[in-house]
Amino acid sequence: MNEKNDLTKGSVWNNLVMFALPYLLSCFMQTFYGMADLFVVGLYNGSETTTAVSIGSQVMHMLTVIIVGFAMGATVRIARCVGAKDERSAARTVGSAVVFFILFAGVLTATLLWMVNNITGVMMTPAEAVAQTRIYLAVCFAGIPFIVAYNVISSIFRGAGDSRRPMYFVAVACVVNIVLDFVFIGSMGLGAAGAALGTVCGQAVSVAFALGMLRKCNLGFRITRKDIRADREVIAQILKVGAPIACQDGLIQIAFIVITVIANSRGLIASAAVGIVEKLIGFMFLVPSAFLSAISAITAQNMGADRADRARESLRYGLMITVCWGVLCALYNQFLPQTLVGLFSKDTAVITAGCAYMRSYAFDTVFAAVHFCFSGYFCGDQKSGISFIHNITAILLVRIPGAYLASVYYPHSLYPMGWAAPLGSLLSALICIGFYMYYRQREQTAKPV
Repeated sequence: MNEKNDLTKGSVWNNLVMFALPYLLSCFMQTFYGMADLFVVGLYNGSETTTAVSIGSQVMHMLTVIIVGFAMGATVRIARCVGAKDERSAARTVGSAVVFFILFAGVLTATLLWMVNNITGVMMTPAEAVAQTRIYLAVCFAGIPFIVAYNVISSIFRGAGDSRRPMYFVAVACVVNIVLDFVFIGSMGLGAAGAALGTVCGQAVSVAFALGMLRKCNLGFRITRKDIRADREVIAQILKVGAPIACQDGLIQIAFIVITVIANSRGLIASAAVGIVEKLIGFMFLVPSAFLSAISAITAQNMGADRADRARESLRYGLMITVCWGVLCALYNQFLPQTLVGLFSKDTAVITAGCAYMRSYAFDTVFAAVHFCFSGYFCGDQKSGISFIHNITAILLVRIPGAYLASVYYPHSLYPMGWAAPLGSLLSALICIGFYMYYRQREQTAKPV
């Protein structure tokens, strides 16, 4: 194993923070260049193009998180092999993942291109933006293989304990995408198609860069041509972890879309306010998201090395850091939400509604921090089904019905509707704690006296 990326040794605190920071920066850059598309489109085009890119970006974000979920299965499997010092199994996992995801990318791309018109209709796209939305989605769907390739290569590095190189891949995609946005949208006037082309080209360059780095760097195990084959058992283990995460993340995105539809039904002011707050909360969630990934990788390696104590220690540190971050976010937004909401709108009515929504929604940063960390721990311990259970339970029992009922019974304020998310996360956190205590009790009971 590459000692530099060995997460089974040294300070757990240092391993956790040093793994999480590059991932956090990667997430920030991805969010930044996604917003850059909208900014550049807004500079040179009308509202129909902006709407097309906004709707298309929402669809692509949902697809991306599903792909990331599947790729997480490869990360965990590789990390466990690395922790167990089983280099051959790590190499076979990489080979099987490559074969599976090539087939997955091909089927997904063909299916999405065939369904472009249907997806545009399901998203309730305004008539003026339909043509541009179709073009944007068609170009982005053609680039799905690059999204899959980037996430698979990143999963290999993260499984080997290296979160820095995936950050470099995102940086390359970010720079190329922003430069090409001004070329395709500004100079060539390609509109939504230009935004999509810039994104796809940025991803393609990033994948080429990642492949070059994969060939040159030392992962701690050697991959040969014989390893590039489909091993059913290995693929099944990848899917055992990745499929529940992909389903969970996809359902979360669908829940966000449903809540957006509920907000849209309340009028333009509520729609704008909810949209702004969702963006801001998304930024705040970058911290727990980064620690979810870090805890997952550290847990997987240490479980593979039979060091469950270090895995639990990473969970404790992760909870401490992310809950403190959540408390700071929640407190700040009780007193100064207008300083954030006001960055995205100058309309007094939108700011007022947004601040009301933010004051209640901001508590989600505390409760979500808890279930994010536990989800990372369960994922690393190959129990990702628990994450699926708590998320789908919270979505169906609290988030969607809570948002709907609040909109019906409190039509003049977004404050009650904002509580749907944190109450859903509270339920998720309690379920996670319950499962954790159950498994700990089983472990202690099974210990020889």
